[in-house]
Amino acid sequence: MAEHELSRKRQVLFIYSITCLIGVAMVFVAKALLMMIQLCTNLFYFQEFSFHERSPENHTLGIISVIIPVLGGLIVGVMARWGSKAIRGHGIPEAMENILERDSRIPRRITLLKPLSSAIAIGSGGPFGAEGPIIATGGALGSWIGQILPVSSYERKILLASGAAAGMAAIFGTPLSAVMIAIELLLFEFRAKSFVPVALATVIAATLRGVFIGNESFFQMPALGETSPIQLVVFLLFGAVMGLLCIVVTKSIYWIEDAFEKLPIHWMWWPALGGIAVGVIGLVEPRSLGVGYGNISMSLGGSLTIGAAVSILVWKFLSWAIALGSGTSGGTLAPLLTLGSAFGFIVGSGLSLMFPEWGIDPHAMALVGMAALFAGSARALLTAVIFALEGTKQPLGLVPLLGCCSIAYIVSSLLMKNSIMTEKIVRRGLQVPHEYYPPARKTQE
Repeated sequence: MAEHELSRKRQVLFIYSITCLIGVAMVFVAKALLMMIQLCTNLFYFQEFSFHERSPENHTLGIISVIIPVLGGLIVGVMARWGSKAIRGHGIPEAMENILERDSRIPRRITLLKPLSSAIAIGSGGPFGAEGPIIATGGALGSWIGQILPVSSYERKILLASGAAAGMAAIFGTPLSAVMIAIELLLFEFRAKSFVPVALATVIAATLRGVFIGNESFFQMPALGETSPIQLVVFLLFGAVMGLLCIVVTKSIYWIEDAFEKLPIHWMWWPALGGIAVGVIGLVEPRSLGVGYGNISMSLGGSLTIGAAVSILVWKFLSWAIALGSGTSGGTLAPLLTLGSAFGFIVGSGLSLMFPEWGIDPHAMALVGMAALFAGSARALLTAVIFALEGTKQPLGLVPLLGCCSIAYIVSSLLMKNSIMTEKIVRRGLQVPHEYYPPARKTQE
């Protein structure tokens, strides 16, 4: 018995050590992904071999720029057909599917193909963020290591989740929300055996991020004030509106995906067709191109006009929905944050003009809008709240964030069975847990 207990402790320490190494590795993987996106952007839009950070909206190619997303989509389609079909989509549903159906075994080639295809898709103007690809890449790395080392399927799941969470922490510098996204979307449980190794990986990744990537707040915004009772009521009502918007966004994505399924051509060509829409929309609204983190910062900082915010909201949504529905490679978090923050800024600005006595802050409304759209669409309530707090370092935003996100989550859950993350794999016949649970409760059930 004593020998068995000693062996168990050694295995636990072994898993903890491996997750720490994964946390270190994911900082360099995240840095490489960001550099690849910058390189692809410069090659596609500025014809320069450079890692200098530029936004595709600043290109001077004119109407010729329409073909760039088409070219990027064609490359991704070829990579998916002859490399791995698993690189299609935004990464998190595919990671969930591997956990639920394949004992957390992800093909090793995904570790290279996913970030490369995502860098090409985003660098060629795709309206995605880097978070989905880095979560998928980190999960693939953790799974790969778990297939090499003598570990159980449960321990391999922990390594997968550690890699995914460390990747998110390395990109955004938000270790706690990275842990929560692993719990809410990958582990579906909360206990020290799984929580601690994931936490270690994210802490290391977030710390090293300050050395190799930067340690400033990912999103900058003015300081928020205390929330008054009437403001809280407004935030709660706004949460109900955001819950309905979550449904519209999710249903639209899968309606477009279903439309692509009906096309009489091979799916390899779909990303190129989606690229046509991305390119044309990019002519109308250049700010719809690329990751668009600057759009989020402008909404949070209040440096937009209402007209500009409406333009970003409409055209970014159309570009993202069509591109994602076409099956290209890219993430969902940044587009959801962009749409939610723009919509929140619009509503907050309108209310502050019509009812100035209420003291509604458009910056605060943009903050809760971006978090609520993510919370309701992805069914990741705690992740959304904590991410907004960590990403902006605005502690006074806690009350409106909790209230608005909770209502959005409730409305979305009552009116829509599956989330934007689970709809795809549920359609394939998999049963997905809708919430995490403590192990004791699981035993009782």
